[in-house]
Amino acid sequence: MKHHFVTLLCPLLTATAFIGCGSGNTPQVPTQPSPISITQSFSGTLTVNGAQTHSFTVDRAGTVSAQVKSLSDQAATLGVSLGTYNGSACAIIISKTDAALNSSVAGTAQSTGQFCVWVNDVGKLTSGLDYTIDVTHY
Repeated sequence: MKHHFVTLLCPLLTATAFIGCGSGNTPQVPTQPSPISITQSFSGTLTVNGAQTHSFTVDRAGTVSAQVKSLSDQAATLGVSLGTYNGSACAIIISKTDAALNSSVAGTAQSTGQFCVWVNDVGKLTSGLDYTIDVTHY
């Protein structure tokens, strides 16, 4: 009889020991990585009464901004607009008609796709203007 008691007791103690080995920590749920912004620089020469379109691809919904980074005439103002691009034209969504050096225009891309920045003379240029625009998006 004593032998049967020991035979039953060993598996019971082993099972109890394994039950007690569980962790009290809750499982860690992976978090989404923070999106990384992309900055693209576009440069060109804006002629009197002229305009330039630069297209870019947004890979993730979020803020889109365009900032005037350099102008050959630092006192000049121009138009800077953001919009969607269909392959041939920029459909303006948000615009700033008095953009000076370091000024910006910003909006929110609700989805991914082709977007554009449109730079134009708003009637104030008397000669060509070299510019650089930085566009930041996700």
